[in-house]
Amino acid sequence: MGQPEITVYGAEWCPDCRRAKRFLGEYQIEYKWVDIERHPEARAYVERVNNGKRIIPTIVFGDGSILVEPSDAELAAKLRVDLRARLDFYDLIIVGGGPTGLTASIYSAREGIETLLIERSKMGGQSGITQRIDNYPGFPDGISGTDFSARVVRQAERFGVEILRAQEVKRIEVDSTHRHVYTAPGTHYCGKAVLIATGAKYRRLNVPGEQDLIGAGIHFCATCDGPFYKGQPLIVVGGGNSAAEEGLFLTQFASRLTMLVRGDALSATKTLADKVLAHDKIDILWNTEVVEFRGKDSLESVLLSNDRTGEERQMEAAGAFLFIGMTPNSMLARGLVDVTEHGYVVTGHDLIHRPAPLPFTPRMMETSVPGIFAAGDVRLGSTQQITSAAGEGTAAALSIRDYLKTV
Repeated sequence: MGQPEITVYGAEWCPDCRRAKRFLGEYQIEYKWVDIERHPEARAYVERVNNGKRIIPTIVFGDGSILVEPSDAELAAKLRVDLRARLDFYDLIIVGGGPTGLTASIYSAREGIETLLIERSKMGGQSGITQRIDNYPGFPDGISGTDFSARVVRQAERFGVEILRAQEVKRIEVDSTHRHVYTAPGTHYCGKAVLIATGAKYRRLNVPGEQDLIGAGIHFCATCDGPFYKGQPLIVVGGGNSAAEEGLFLTQFASRLTMLVRGDALSATKTLADKVLAHDKIDILWNTEVVEFRGKDSLESVLLSNDRTGEERQMEAAGAFLFIGMTPNSMLARGLVDVTEHGYVVTGHDLIHRPAPLPFTPRMMETSVPGIFAAGDVRLGSTQQITSAAGEGTAAALSIRDYLKTV
């Protein structure tokens, strides 16, 4: 047998690398693994093909083409992997495989509801790439995001949930009796109800230099990119729970870590805030905002402004990690159901404030279209916490159960 035609450049600590390797393994596709931490020439190659950015996984194919940080859906399309669900029609189709979608699928399947869950990328959503989850009941010693997600997936599959990985839902349509879901390869699935549980993505600052330096010093995932910066000065932008958690995690790599906080206090929980304030490796600049990211091929420094004094200063940093909130992944919902100006899907009681009254009374988690539900971080009113995400999945499943009794 000849050498594999696929080479995966990555690192053992990289969750997206593990996901790509798992995808290739599940479909018995041979590949060569190159750890850029052990091979400096491989690290240089990754930087060269990514215009100076050290982005992994970088996957090189036999035809010379390259995919960088591909989703499972992009890998499936490239490799022409035929992924189809077992049926064409389901009682419930869930879009999104984070804690909300997975929890909803467990409750639905236990009720005997034929359930299909579709996920385009990594199972577990944002929780799947969290270094450690310490605030979920039942895990007194904490649990890694990867392990937590794997456990919930196994539980869903044990109850008979059909999980369709590596498929991107392109649109949802509605007729008088059914809801129609269309995936990127052109596959069509029909259901009595649909749950949109697509979560949210990290918000950006939208300041000069940010776009050009994403992946070359600017990051949104400490677990994914923190190990690149051993012994170097780092910046964390934000003062909430995510900024505090990820900042504490980054201290194991950084020579010094500076948190930039817009206000004069941390908005993180008291437990996290106390840990940050007491940490001897963390400095905090209060009332401070980023004006510009600077660097030619990679981040070199950050121009800062003090909101109280107007004073500007430049700070050197090898990397900056942004944790300033989330933007809902609601493109599927826009034009289909009511969303706010910021893109959050409006559900349940909040729909009474819409300009024109609805011809029906929406259930908890139900949108302005009967049979279309939304839950988790994509929904208006979500708290963007893993425990509440699971709770919303439960609530949505119970509402959907009641809805299905009427159709």
